[in-house]
Amino acid sequence: MIPQYHPIILASQSPRRRELLARITPDFIVCPADVDERLSPDSTPEENVRQLAQRKARAVSAQAESSALVIAADTIVVCDGTILGKPQDEADAVRMLRMLSGRTHQVMTAVCVKTADAECAEVSVTDVTFRTLHDGEAEAYAASGEPLDKAGAYGIQGAGGLFISGIRGDYYGVMGLPICLLSEMLRQVCGGTNVNTQKG
Repeated sequence: MIPQYHPIILASQSPRRRELLARITPDFIVCPADVDERLSPDSTPEENVRQLAQRKARAVSAQAESSALVIAADTIVVCDGTILGKPQDEADAVRMLRMLSGRTHQVMTAVCVKTADAECAEVSVTDVTFRTLHDGEAEAYAASGEPLDKAGAYGIQGAGGLFISGIRGDYYGVMGLPICLLSEMLRQVCGGTNVNTQKG
């Protein structure tokens, strides 16, 4: 357990974030945040994703006991200034995949760590390059269902990884939880304590 904080709460229902947080600490519970996820047209993509992670962390923290530590995250994909969230349906996923085809885009994952008396929020930005998709690839991938719950309509850890020809930045940030950044944020919030509780 991360010293002095219990419970540790992951404010996300993403199975990928659960898997990644377990690499830092196995001792946490999941409590998805119920917040307004609309983005502000007056803010930059980085500001938007940071603010959304903060809203999630604050919403869950407000309902948690005072000794809790809340971890929240949000991910967006940005292509030529256009923010791509989760697709609404298969057709929307195909549209996004065609937009990404043969181009480099940015994946921004914001992480917010919050306790009763401290809050830390950071954004991981990774450049991802797609190869040019062949005829029918976007449609077949969308029909598989894999991209429908993912920002930008692809999962780097699944079949969507076959489209990626290059990456510069944090692979785990593209998955949805940059664990190197998160471990440093936890160290900061916990006052320099080693937060790696994995046995072995």
